Amino acid sequence: MPSEKPLAKRRRLAAQRVREARERLTSTTGTRVAFDYELLRQFAENRLSASRVVLLLIGTVGLLSSLWVGAVMAGAWTAAVLVIHAVIITKCRQFLSEPSTTQDLKHWRLRFIILDLFYGLAWMYNLIHPVGADEGSSTFMLFVMLLVVSVSSMLASSLPIAVFAATVPVTLAVALNFALQGDLHNYILGIMAIASQGYFTLLAHRLYSAGLATLVARAEKDSLIGELEQAKLISDDARRRAEGSNIAKSQFLAQMSHELRTPLNAILGFSEVMKTEVFGPHHVPAYKDYSNDIHNSGQHLLNLINEILDLSRIEAGRYELNEEPVSLTAVVEDCHHLLTLRAKTDERALRQVCLNFLSNAVKFTPPGGEVWLKVGWTAAGGQYMSIKDTGPGIPEEEISVVLSKFGQGSNAIKSAEQGTGLGLPIAQNLIELHGGTFTLKSKVRIGTELIATFPPERVMAALPPLSEPSPPIQPQQDADAGPRGKRSMFRMAG
Repeated sequence: MPSEKPLAKRRRLAAQRVREARERLTSTTGTRVAFDYELLRQFAENRLSASRVVLLLIGTVGLLSSLWVGAVMAGAWTAAVLVIHAVIITKCRQFLSEPSTTQDLKHWRLRFIILDLFYGLAWMYNLIHPVGADEGSSTFMLFVMLLVVSVSSMLASSLPIAVFAATVPVTLAVALNFALQGDLHNYILGIMAIASQGYFTLLAHRLYSAGLATLVARAEKDSLIGELEQAKLISDDARRRAEGSNIAKSQFLAQMSHELRTPLNAILGFSEVMKTEVFGPHHVPAYKDYSNDIHNSGQHLLNLINEILDLSRIEAGRYELNEEPVSLTAVVEDCHHLLTLRAKTDERALRQVCLNFLSNAVKFTPPGGEVWLKVGWTAAGGQYMSIKDTGPGIPEEEISVVLSKFGQGSNAIKSAEQGTGLGLPIAQNLIELHGGTFTLKSKVRIGTELIATFPPERVMAALPPLSEPSPPIQPQQDADAGPRGKRSMFRMAG
């Protein structure tokens, strides 16, 4: 197993990832759910990715502006805008190069907004200069305004205030220029400028909302991944502990099986010698009874050890079925024959199931009662066997108890022949290993019926029919039994 220190470190890292993901869900502004760093990072990345396009736009507009304002004025404006653009690019690179945990996002947001404001004012100066110019310059102003507003809205969409800082001065300057012209044509152009500003503002808001939704989804995914990693660590730890416990249990059972079987074999052997009086009769008759009790107690303890080991192998998935063609009827008849003597006085996959069923029926059926064995075909083509007795029955609330490991009902507790409480759980697991079903029906003071049903794939219908055994056979009357159903019965001696 891995040491605890690396495991604890992995847990702390997973918990830290979960905390960081949850912290990103809360805005540092306190006014809305936002992701300040991610939005500023998008703003910086957008500026850097479009830097060449902006340079081309500045150069083109500066060249065309020289036609109206002269080369000196246009050159001065172009140089000023290029300086502002260079400062913006430098600050964006500086922001992206610094660790996110050490940055003052409030100050960075303010820097970007101020830089975009200077950027917008520079464009405004270029567009308000040719006041009173001809119609060609007016068209040029509107065209440049649309370019600046659209580009700035796209690049600064992750920082809405920066969008207003970069575009509103330009739009107001152009609209004011058109209004000062004093004719209907320019009034219409001014209204179009303001309408364009509204359209691009709305578009920038939509882009901002979409980007924010993407960040929310990504943060929730990161948070979920962190929580899943933490849950996986806990699950892996629990699995390793369970595997360790299972190995310890298997080692304990193997060791105890050896340690208990060795003295038990001696007890069974010597008690067998004593009760059969191999070396001569006992002078005191009670000694023979004592040796018989010792042998029976040792045999009971050995059976208990075998049942516990069987249940342990079944739970661990290590119980292997030794599959071969068998006759269910023959197995039941054999078990019936073995327990006929015990019905008058007290005896491993299908045989053990049948013996467990019969043992319970015989144990709790009073003298004069009856135990019925039924074997037949199901309507689906499978086979079933049923053991029904006329014993005291099991209360409905105790059925789940008797089917649990080491569980015993009130009748078993009161009985002089208390069992281990493992017979029915073992039989149930063995039936399920065969793909069958197990059913227990019982009514107080009427009796109990145990039914084991095996699926059609467990039945080799192609084999020739077996010869009927010698005891009398009565046809099965149950609705789910076919024409080859049979049953037998023996009575409990008084």
